Amino acid sequence: MTNQTLPQNLKGVHIHFVGIKGTGMAALVEILHHNGAIITGSDVSEIFYTDQILERLGLKALPFSEENITDSIQYVVYSSAYKLDKNPDLIAACKKGIPCLLYNEALGSYSALSYSCGICGVHGKTSTTGITGTILKEIDLPSQVLAGSIINSFGGTCTYTSPLISNDKKNIFVAETCEYQRHFMAFSPQKIILTSVEPDHQDFYPTYESIRDAFVDYACKLPENGDLIYCADDKGAVEVSEIVSKKRPDINLIPYGEQADDDFHLTFAGVKNEKNCFSLNLFKNKVLYLKVPGQHEVRDAVAAVALVVQLLKSNNKNPLDYVENIQRGLENFNGGKRRSEVIGSATTKSGNSVVVIDDYGHHPTAIRTTLAGYKEFYKGRKIIVDFMSHTYSRTQALLNEFASSFSSADTVILHKIYSSARENPADFSINGKTLFEETLKYNSHVVYFEEVLDATDFVLRELDKNLDSYKYPDGYLFITMGAGDNWKLGKAVLEKLK
Repeated sequence: MTNQTLPQNLKGVHIHFVGIKGTGMAALVEILHHNGAIITGSDVSEIFYTDQILERLGLKALPFSEENITDSIQYVVYSSAYKLDKNPDLIAACKKGIPCLLYNEALGSYSALSYSCGICGVHGKTSTTGITGTILKEIDLPSQVLAGSIINSFGGTCTYTSPLISNDKKNIFVAETCEYQRHFMAFSPQKIILTSVEPDHQDFYPTYESIRDAFVDYACKLPENGDLIYCADDKGAVEVSEIVSKKRPDINLIPYGEQADDDFHLTFAGVKNEKNCFSLNLFKNKVLYLKVPGQHEVRDAVAAVALVVQLLKSNNKNPLDYVENIQRGLENFNGGKRRSEVIGSATTKSGNSVVVIDDYGHHPTAIRTTLAGYKEFYKGRKIIVDFMSHTYSRTQALLNEFASSFSSADTVILHKIYSSARENPADFSINGKTLFEETLKYNSHVVYFEEVLDATDFVLRELDKNLDSYKYPDGYLFITMGAGDNWKLGKAVLEKLK
């Protein structure tokens, strides 16, 4: 482990990925494969959606084994789920003296080889990255983009690579960067988008100040005259920008949102024909459109536009010459996997129309804003949401916030807490029923099923009930939400209906 950085020229470099099926890992595999690296990898036998990404590249995950570490391997990249002294691939690599990089270290090393832009925040990272990449597909700049999930407009992968890309530092690299355990500190940003800052990951950040300061430190990694593009509508992001301005007055602060008063002042014009309509000062109030629901998604879109505009300026191009390109990119974005993903639609026996959506929202603010967006977007549908809370530490720390976050839903279904390998449930004084009892204080239409699929028959009965045709002329919207495995319920319900 003598060298913890990747080489500038990756062509022909053999890199072995331990935990290759992880979302971020598979995305980095795509990026490095495109740059000419030779890739092998290992993982568990369980099938993940990333298997499809790997198969497209002609790759297949091997079972963990010391025999995977051949003499041709020059670097090993590994997921934080695996330990250097426990995993057989990693033990063998260490014995051979092969450089081993954690995923975030490898991502950071790659970012140093390009003109890199990091997208961070407690909420909205994946959508913002996906929208940025979808716009960049319409722009004549050499760019690569890495998102934390499959983005539909990328062609069913987590990454986009421009045909203009070359093997030098002039390339633009945009990546979703994660605050957990300060992973983003390995990244080398030239520009940063900051969407939001509030308490989260309580197992690592016990106070709001501790997570806020992590974002401050990340922003201070920007070079002289680097751009911090921050959401002026988010109290935490504004506070971070104020602290950064005192520590580093040379950093350009670029606000966006309804509270911004410059180029990226947002005027939200409502929903028309199931599209969000909005305008920005920079484009002289031209109406822009976004197909995905929610004002929070509009803010993510504005952040993406702001980054693309700054990249155009950095490359001596006039952003006003690219308004139509930007609009095409916005209209081409239609979400990503587990990000307001429409799983399907069906009709019940009684003739009710049902749309089924799956969303990864797992923090009270994300739940509240996402459900409010659906209520505005799908005005004629009755909303049933199934939520599975993820991690005991987050649920306990934000219990009241979770309980009061379902106000836009007509019916709420809750389950046991989806635990993390990082925590022991016995260390906590709460469980799924605790959240259920707290939620009843705010919403009388709440039911509890310990196991996810035990709710299947209840959901089918609810969806088949007669509706007030004046109040709900379009039918039902059924949403599975959270970072657990309750997405299985949406699939099961659709299968039964069809």
